[in-house]
Amino acid sequence: MDWDHLRIFLAVARSGQMLAAAARLGLNHATVARRLDALEDSLGVRLFDRRPAGSVLTQAGEQLLPTAERIETEILGIIETSHEKASSVTGTVRIGAPDGLGNYFLAVELGKFTRLHPGLVVELVPLPRTFSLSRREADLAICLDPPTEGRLLVTRLSDYSLSVYAAGSYLAANGTPIAPDDLADHVIVTGVEDYAYASSLDYAMALERHARRLFRCASVVGQMEAVKAGVGIGILHDFAARGSAGLVPILPQLRFRRSYHLLAHPDTQALLRVASCRAFLARRFKEERLRFLPD
Repeated sequence: MDWDHLRIFLAVARSGQMLAAAARLGLNHATVARRLDALEDSLGVRLFDRRPAGSVLTQAGEQLLPTAERIETEILGIIETSHEKASSVTGTVRIGAPDGLGNYFLAVELGKFTRLHPGLVVELVPLPRTFSLSRREADLAICLDPPTEGRLLVTRLSDYSLSVYAAGSYLAANGTPIAPDDLADHVIVTGVEDYAYASSLDYAMALERHARRLFRCASVVGQMEAVKAGVGIGILHDFAARGSAGLVPILPQLRFRRSYHLLAHPDTQALLRVASCRAFLARRFKEERLRFLPD
């Protein structure tokens, strides 16, 4: 079986379109179509239903996909180990993460990681509601709710805490609530339920149930900036808020604890760049455990 044909098969399967796959691979559409035809002819089956809106895997294509992904992983491993400096970490590793963790912790930490490995390219991307490690949408992912099914390696990184905060300027102008019932007189900054990607993000109701006025913002960074600007009161990650000047923790009876989990696909765990990044993240979360759980 020709690896070049399988490489094109994987690109079309992941993008769902031959044009998008061609652009990603640096080929023209005709070349992609011709090589897919050759692969289907060699196997004697159709791998895609080719429709005007895109290419959808047939049952035979679905059956071929995990085998093609394993072959891809083995070839990537051979390329890594045959590099001039086999002990160096090179290539690209993509990490998907929630936006709060990505912006307030991982951006800095993964920057340190790239300085340790100049030949490595790190891509930090926001974690969508649905994603696939097997389809290489990310090499590693950090999530709140670990999956209960599928072939994934799950590592618990750390618990973390969240508390209620307001800007000092907001409290000076509007007073400081002492009990949750006092929140009826305040603006509550919270998330947008339609954009919540995990069931663990259910803590917002602890404030919303008492509120008459709401300001909703889908991103954690947006909520943080709104609270800092004095828009209202919100629940923020302690590891991000405690280092931000002007924010005051209030309502200590309302605190929340959640967990971060690291996901990896077993077919890629042996790749040096992925294994090195996994080890680095596990170590840094352990070293910074007091930052994530300050109390």
